[in-house]
Amino acid sequence: MEKPRQKQGGEKNQEQVVKNHQKRNGEESRSKFPLTSLELGAVIAIFSTFLLILLSIYLTMPSVDYNQLKLPGNVDELRLLTAYVSSYADDYELQVFLGFCAAYIFMQTFMIPGTIVMSLLAGSLFGPIRGMMVVIFNASAGASCCFFLSKLVGRPLALWMWPGRLQFFKAEVAKRKAHLFNYMLFLRITPTLPNTFINMASPIVGIPYGTFLSATILGLIPATFISVRAGLALGDLKSFAQLYDMKTLATLFFIGLVSILPALLGKKAPSERPAESSHTS
Repeated sequence: MEKPRQKQGGEKNQEQVVKNHQKRNGEESRSKFPLTSLELGAVIAIFSTFLLILLSIYLTMPSVDYNQLKLPGNVDELRLLTAYVSSYADDYELQVFLGFCAAYIFMQTFMIPGTIVMSLLAGSLFGPIRGMMVVIFNASAGASCCFFLSKLVGRPLALWMWPGRLQFFKAEVAKRKAHLFNYMLFLRITPTLPNTFINMASPIVGIPYGTFLSATILGLIPATFISVRAGLALGDLKSFAQLYDMKTLATLFFIGLVSILPALLGKKAPSERPAESSHTS
């Protein structure tokens, strides 16, 4: 009578060994760098090309103080940068515009933090309407570059960085195929998922580029309006965290909910149709 128990105990121990082995393999795979040498070389080549373009623009700027051209870490530093660049733009407007665009697209493509500061700077440099157009164009261009770069080499990197979040996003996209544009618009308007993650994960989970781009352009408008308007009144801004207080976040979520309203109404429509057809018959 004891032998079956021993057998069951042995099977349990064997199962535990297999689970521990699988767990170790999973941890090792996550700890390894996911890109092959060829993929890493492609990323470095693209990064170097962007960097070369950026440096060529900055190095050809006449009589510029490069010590002033650094990404500000607080609002006071942003005020100093704005004052310097604004005075410089009086004489070299084209160079400032090209330098701003190149820096913004470069940061957005390679997920470098600081684009919110660039949006504030755009409000100060270009005014409300032109500032919004410049930010939306550069943010959309950078997001598109990130999209195609991720399509080229991003899958192993995304699985390495966000395995759980990527699976969640893939499942959510699969459930909302019929109203994918509304779902993407909601994600762009609200801070539900980071924009860097959306840019990189979208081609991996099968979101078409047309849907991605149109939702990006429209979805960036509310947040861009907030940041560009704040850039026009830097004297009233005490910290970057003040940009997105509870009131602002609530407004963004309200706009986001309005954007997915057609999808919510579309879910109710199929359940109403059978009742209508049976009534007519």
